[in-house]
Amino acid sequence: MDKEDLRQLEQIRKRLGFKSRSKMLRNAISSLLKENEKLDSLKGHVETVFVLTYRESEKNHVSDLIHRFEDIIKTTLHQHNHSGTCIDIMNLDTDASKTRDFFNTVKKSKCVYSVAYAVVQEGRQSS
Repeated sequence: MDKEDLRQLEQIRKRLGFKSRSKMLRNAISSLLKENEKLDSLKGHVETVFVLTYRESEKNHVSDLIHRFEDIIKTTLHQHNHSGTCIDIMNLDTDASKTRDFFNTVKKSKCVYSVAYAVVQEGRQSS
């Protein structure tokens, strides 16, 4: 990690009240494991809501990523904020496997700042 990353980690550690970076990183790793465990446990037909944030200058790249999943995206809301960040809120309606594929694709993109999701409904019959 470079000095800037370490500086930011230290700021976050202080703001969140962790006694050490090690404890904070263990907590972050635990959250990542739980997130993946939840995704891995999804079964059947799933409806989810995803929230992505990314730099406005990367909107074309992110749009290209999302476009690959247009057949499973029911609704999209796109917003620009004053800091040059874009926010996309998407409602996906598909099987669990494609939901995981979407998550993995956007999560590993270097253009995307953050990815959050909520499961709305799981295991229903496809319409």
